[in-house]
Amino acid sequence: MIEILWYGRGGQGAFTAARLLGAAFSLRGGTNYALAFPSFGPERRGAPIRAFTKLDTKPIGNRSEIAKADYIIFLDDTLFTEKTYRDLKPGGRILLNTKKEVSDDRIVAFDGDALAEEILRRPITNTIMLGAFAAVSGTVSLKNIEEAIRGSMPAKLQERNISAVQAAAKAVEGGRADETVLA
Repeated sequence: MIEILWYGRGGQGAFTAARLLGAAFSLRGGTNYALAFPSFGPERRGAPIRAFTKLDTKPIGNRSEIAKADYIIFLDDTLFTEKTYRDLKPGGRILLNTKKEVSDDRIVAFDGDALAEEILRRPITNTIMLGAFAAVSGTVSLKNIEEAIRGSMPAKLQERNISAVQAAAKAVEGGRADETVLA
């Protein structure tokens, strides 16, 4: 099973990205199962939230929060702390939306905010980070993500979000990890 932990703030779309990833994985063909769910306190814009995505080729019976993740994705770098490493499996990767330089091989860092402003004209990085995940992990194709977006988002949001996914994937392709692909 591949387990992904998402960190964001209310209104940034972390749970939407978690769901889109699950839908995209399910569209790959063959037998693929996904589970996506959020965890947050009082619902308010800007409050820290976590979301989870579990991907497997067999039914997922464990519906608990993820203790150790293969990938941890931060839509907001203010939520990243050194404690994050405790939640990462050996060989796992962290995708970090940040303007800062990072010199840790476990972290793929890039400025998703700038890309979001340019393409979406809003500082919402959920589909940006989803595209980065696709490029780094090789777990889902951009085609499957595009199909998930078309099946989940209102028509007026689809093209910009698909462009955001593609631009982010292209921006981080050099940071591709050893593929963690379920057969």
